[in-house]
Amino acid sequence: MTHKKAILVVGAGDATGGAIARRFAREGYIACVTRRSADKLEPLVAQIRAEGGQAHAFGSDARQEDQMVALFEAIERDIAPIEVAVFNIGANVRFGITDTTARVYQKVWEMACFSGFLMGREAAKVMLPRGQGTIIFTGATASLRGREGFAAFASAKHALRALAQSMARELWPQGIHVAHTIIDGAIDTEFIRTTFPERYALKDQQGILNPDHIAEAYWQIHQQPRDAWTHETELRPWMENW
Repeated sequence: MTHKKAILVVGAGDATGGAIARRFAREGYIACVTRRSADKLEPLVAQIRAEGGQAHAFGSDARQEDQMVALFEAIERDIAPIEVAVFNIGANVRFGITDTTARVYQKVWEMACFSGFLMGREAAKVMLPRGQGTIIFTGATASLRGREGFAAFASAKHALRALAQSMARELWPQGIHVAHTIIDGAIDTEFIRTTFPERYALKDQQGILNPDHIAEAYWQIHQQPRDAWTHETELRPWMENW
């Protein structure tokens, strides 16, 4: 009998998160995808199923502890053991420091950091008894350096990176591969196409990141043997300044 296994993508959108779910589904993983509105996931689920894969959509707020606990319980109970968990929530907003309200700062932290902690903790709980699993946190340029207008976002992404490092040091010896990716550059999305058309034009020169190529990197991270694990991977187009 084929061993059933699931990947959970928290923050599965039309670009990176969806591409990751599709990539793992092609390898036989049951793709469990979640965002606040499950209805917005219907096209992704339909695409995975049309390609011969299995997928389930969940509407959940990753900032709410009870909802994240219930999400993991439901997948483990009703679908399959979660072998891979990917945190892919973005919270990229720009405000000058004097225009950054307490509410904005707190909401960005909740989305980009606190929800990552909740997902990581629940993933560790189900993976540790099995002694295996992969947890990947998606970072950004702001994970490495702050810049003007991004105090809230950079603070949250720095904290998420620290969370991933702490979890890796604790969980690697117990068989859980914790990794953090730095996505440094514009991604081929509808947002970039409509908001930054001059940047999107660089797509022809391979100057922006292809979500499918990002997903391939996540698959390769998961495939790494335990004696050669990567914790942090940086992905950027050849023309990106760094």
